[in-house]
Amino acid sequence: MTAGIGSGDIEWVELDWGERRVRIEHRWLRGDDTAAPLLVFLHEGLGSVSMWCDFPLALCDALQCRGLVYSRPGYGQSTPRSAGEVWGTDFMHRQAFEVLPALFEALGVDTATDKPWLLGHSDGGSIALLFAARFPDQVAGAIVMAPHILVEEISVASIAEARTAYLQTDLRQRLARHHADVDSAFWGWNDIWLLPAFRNWHIDEELPSITCPLLAIQGVNDEYGTLEQVRGIARLTPQCELVELADCGHSPHRDRQDRLINAVNDFFQQQRQETTP
Repeated sequence: MTAGIGSGDIEWVELDWGERRVRIEHRWLRGDDTAAPLLVFLHEGLGSVSMWCDFPLALCDALQCRGLVYSRPGYGQSTPRSAGEVWGTDFMHRQAFEVLPALFEALGVDTATDKPWLLGHSDGGSIALLFAARFPDQVAGAIVMAPHILVEEISVASIAEARTAYLQTDLRQRLARHHADVDSAFWGWNDIWLLPAFRNWHIDEELPSITCPLLAIQGVNDEYGTLEQVRGIARLTPQCELVELADCGHSPHRDRQDRLINAVNDFFQQQRQETTP
């Protein structure tokens, strides 16, 4: 396929999760290039397919790979949380260990023979790390942007500020453009992050199980976490490469997209060269 072609239409797939059946919105990018590596995009805590904007296709064009973008249950146009549904402190673990494997199965992605690359942002970065740790033989590599491996005061403070903005500014209206049930998306994320029990959440024990190539990226001015998040990953996974972006906040794909794409492309091509016979 030529660059710039391949942004597919929104599609739907159903899968069983928990005690109900949920519908997942997703989009394939450059899907006709079946021989190309597959890159799966895992969105942030308030993200969705549409909130990625044009970044996934731009990155897939640069890497010459296929892409899969999807909205987790509770987000975007996927099935919202049911009335009264409260997520537990293991909500990211459940996404990594239950929802993502079920999605691959429902879409016919054989992760044993077609090992995907994972690219996650924020909560999605943590989910990518957890999947790579639990299923080390089913992932080709992982790229995580502003991931969380522990809860920091800066994170809690910024998420508390987001709650105030949601209640007092036009944030709810702006997010509503990207979510079928914006309250489901916002409160599912915000409530759990501000739960006192969540202060003890961390995934440092899982990280040493990651064996795939790993790139961790964070903005120096990230308002949701310090650089300890990515530096902690590097201490626990010796194969991890770090990119710390100056003049960049929590969303490198918005703040420094060109620099980010170059860094990911350099890493991706290097890993492909090392694994190609």
